[in-house]
Amino acid sequence: MARVVSLFRHPIKGFTPESVDSLTVQPDGRIAGDRVLAFRFADATDPEHRDGLDHWPKAKGLSLQDFPGLAALRTDYDDARQRVRIEHAGALLVEAGLDDAGRVELADAVTEFVLASAEGRRLGRPGRLPLVLVGDGVTSRFQDRARGYVSVHSRGSVDALSDALGFSIDDRRFRSNVVIDDVAPWSELDWTGELSIGQVSFRTAGPIVRCLATHANPDTGARDAKVLKTLTQSFDQDEPTLGRLLLPPQDEADGSAEWLGGTISVGDEVRAR
Repeated sequence: MARVVSLFRHPIKGFTPESVDSLTVQPDGRIAGDRVLAFRFADATDPEHRDGLDHWPKAKGLSLQDFPGLAALRTDYDDARQRVRIEHAGALLVEAGLDDAGRVELADAVTEFVLASAEGRRLGRPGRLPLVLVGDGVTSRFQDRARGYVSVHSRGSVDALSDALGFSIDDRRFRSNVVIDDVAPWSELDWTGELSIGQVSFRTAGPIVRCLATHANPDTGARDAKVLKTLTQSFDQDEPTLGRLLLPPQDEADGSAEWLGGTISVGDEVRAR
């Protein structure tokens, strides 16, 4: 039986994932505390709109796709105190709250770090500085897709990719919320219809097409694995794909009974229908 083996949330878009024992799935289908903050470029502090929803394209803020060195930072977000702590190489880089002064302090420290990195020249392009820390620290809104999803992949797929690369890679590269085990590699790509994790039901949405963020080592930030090329060439994929997106089990507009989400935990059984 497939089971959950790891759970992650990512409080700050593009920064350190937090490994947790359980996650709360909200009634909107997003994970509580996931992508509640983001460092955006100066000319992109307001959302775009897609399908009637706010959309925050990752190319217009700090993300691992363009700034892989961010993976070397270690972040901690205290929800209750709304306070962010960021370390680098075991030393404190910055710690501040989400008041106006704190946001400026956090943005300034991260800006200095990025400018000194190998990707620093990208931050100097017109319209990008000063960085702005956006988000209320509560509302999950900075997912790559405007709709917002729960993301899942299987450890079997990552192990198969590791074998093809010739060295072991970490689940954290893929920044999924849920990692499952005891299923065949790539089987998550074949799911259709409804799926349950513990007592929480979902419907399967599209597969996850990957980007250059997966090339970044989650500890050092070095681009040390050619994930995209390996997925397409070694596994004959049209697009580099690993993992699946999940949504609430019914469309909000179809008149179905209200779906309230729930809690998923490490060890929960996963049943595809």
